[in-house]
Amino acid sequence: MALSDLDVQKQIKHMMAFIEQEANEKAEEIDAKAEEEFNIEKGRLVQTQRLKIMEYYEKKEKQIEQQKKIQMSAVRNQARLEVLKARDDLISDLLNDAKQRLSRIVIDLDIYQDLLDKLVLQCLFRMLEPWVLVRCRPQDVLLIESAVQKAIPDYMMVSKKNVEVCVDQEVYLPVNSTGGVEAYSNNQKIMISNTLDSRLDLLAQQRMPEIRKALFGANANRKFFI
Repeated sequence: MALSDLDVQKQIKHMMAFIEQEANEKAEEIDAKAEEEFNIEKGRLVQTQRLKIMEYYEKKEKQIEQQKKIQMSAVRNQARLEVLKARDDLISDLLNDAKQRLSRIVIDLDIYQDLLDKLVLQCLFRMLEPWVLVRCRPQDVLLIESAVQKAIPDYMMVSKKNVEVCVDQEVYLPVNSTGGVEAYSNNQKIMISNTLDSRLDLLAQQRMPEIRKALFGANANRKFFI
């Protein structure tokens, strides 16, 4: 049976509506899928950037922490150096004070003469040479000559050796030195310093651990005491 024009128009409209609905559903499906993929990609990008930011700030935090450690180490080292310098200055002042007190010995000529007698005799025993040159301050020449005259017989009696001692009349120890004597062998290759300054320096070097312990207490980091 042939369809009328009205029926044909109705079927065409029905087919067009069906196609349009199918197209709309397909478009909605495509939109939904695109939205889902967009959200997934956005989430991935956000997570990636978040991890990068966290990594960046973790690295920055480590750098800052390292810089703080370096600065703290520098501050500690500076403080340690200042403490060491203050200690050295204190010991220096102590030794200078000792030298000033030592210089007062020469004021009492009886005490100083007795000390020179012993220093010259010690030089002879340490030198053990047949000829010895002794050198002193210019103001001590007479005292040294007296000490030499006393030391020679004492030395010869103990050592059973002869010795000739000459007091240097050309070269002297510095006038402003503390005092004492230096002794030289004939070729001057051997020298013994028995000046008050050298004796004080030697004593300070030998007793420095005791001096430091008395001033600053025992060193907690020291393991060996031999």
